[in-house]
Amino acid sequence: MSVSPLTENSLHDRKVKDPEDLRCVAVAELPAKGTGVETPGIELENFELSSVPISRVTTAPLVPDAPALTDLELKKARRAEIIGFGALLWAMFMEGWNDGTNGPMLPKIESYYNLNLAVVSLIFVMNVVGFVSGALANVPLSVRVGFGKTLVIGAIIQLIAYVIQSTAPPYPLFAIAYIFSGFGMAVQNSQAMVFTVSLRNSSTKMGIIHACYGLGALSAPLVATQFAYMPRWSFFYLVSMGGALINIIYLSLAFRFQKLDACLLKAGQVVREQGSTSQNNNLYSQIMKLKVVHLLAFFALAYIGVEVTIGGWIVKYIMAERNGGSTSGYISSGFFAGLALGRVGLLWFNKLVGERRVIWLYILLCIGLEIIIWIVPSLVGDAVAVSFIGLFLGPVYPIVMNRTALLVPPWLMSSAVGWIAALGMSGSAVLPFITGVMSNKLGLISLQPLVVSALAVMFGLWMSIPAAVHRSD
Repeated sequence: MSVSPLTENSLHDRKVKDPEDLRCVAVAELPAKGTGVETPGIELENFELSSVPISRVTTAPLVPDAPALTDLELKKARRAEIIGFGALLWAMFMEGWNDGTNGPMLPKIESYYNLNLAVVSLIFVMNVVGFVSGALANVPLSVRVGFGKTLVIGAIIQLIAYVIQSTAPPYPLFAIAYIFSGFGMAVQNSQAMVFTVSLRNSSTKMGIIHACYGLGALSAPLVATQFAYMPRWSFFYLVSMGGALINIIYLSLAFRFQKLDACLLKAGQVVREQGSTSQNNNLYSQIMKLKVVHLLAFFALAYIGVEVTIGGWIVKYIMAERNGGSTSGYISSGFFAGLALGRVGLLWFNKLVGERRVIWLYILLCIGLEIIIWIVPSLVGDAVAVSFIGLFLGPVYPIVMNRTALLVPPWLMSSAVGWIAALGMSGSAVLPFITGVMSNKLGLISLQPLVVSALAVMFGLWMSIPAAVHRSD
């Protein structure tokens, strides 16, 4: 067998029709050490000829004859990438802002509308109805109107929710507004994930974009706590309206209503070839046949349920069980601050331990801290433990998205992310709603056993998710 030299540029000069062809590509000509040049997807071992491990190669072949960029074009591409990624960071910030609002506002909503805990927890159900609807509508929306327009549509629908809530309408209408915010966030979330996994250094960027969610969820309680004890408490949603308006403008200017491929090309990314026509038809039927997608979705269900339950109910728990005062809302900020910090600050640790193994460690640490909150009646101790739980939960969801990119064919990524997000977000209704019902009968002390049980389910589900092996079927 003849061996031809392979350099970074030569990957762009040949058309690879099947990712299986990359299994036996040999390396004969390598860049010198210290040059900073890396050959994507190649395992370099002692400068010897070696095969390309299939687990390190993208399942999506490169577009043939990709032209080399000039310095000017490279600068424009990097600028476009920064602007586009920055717009998505703000969109995720607003998603976190929305979710971080519930903790401090829940006691006020309960007292203002004179509701019991079971009824007030219906806002979580409404939010999930919207999120699941948005996630399912994501694919047909993307196909019909494209990436840029879909993002703006989602942002506008999210704004509608805040317009309704700012007027403090009757509770049924106030709860229905959560359907709009859930739908809008789901559409934006799915599009943001697909764009991010297509970028260079996608694992790091995935951590950053989810950290912005945490920053939004951290910031919202700081502001919401100030409004929660004011007569015009609903004016807090005017602040949310301002953030949503900025989101619409930023997304419109960054992507200019363009298709995903056009946005990626403008950002200097190598656009991946799509599957065949038959592969692109009936996307959801293909997704339903992939067992790993369902395992990831159920894991996401348990994870998001835990995250939203803690973020939404911990303030009420501290006030009821630990005699916390009006400033208890800041404990929710501590949780989301840990969430944001963990998604960026623990990136190095994730790589050191390995993403698959580190998830088990984080879950065990969270279980231990939840048990401490359960049995140790200390206001300060519980507040610190809640912050550390946020820290260790933070990296989990970005890792789930990274594994999805490794385990799912590229032409199914948008549908897979939509399905995982849809089923996952149902956890943000199921667990908080169960918490409300149980608290009505048993008291809020039932919160910790429920969260510990959900974390144990996460541990078991992660064991059933296979190691990362790229699929192309």
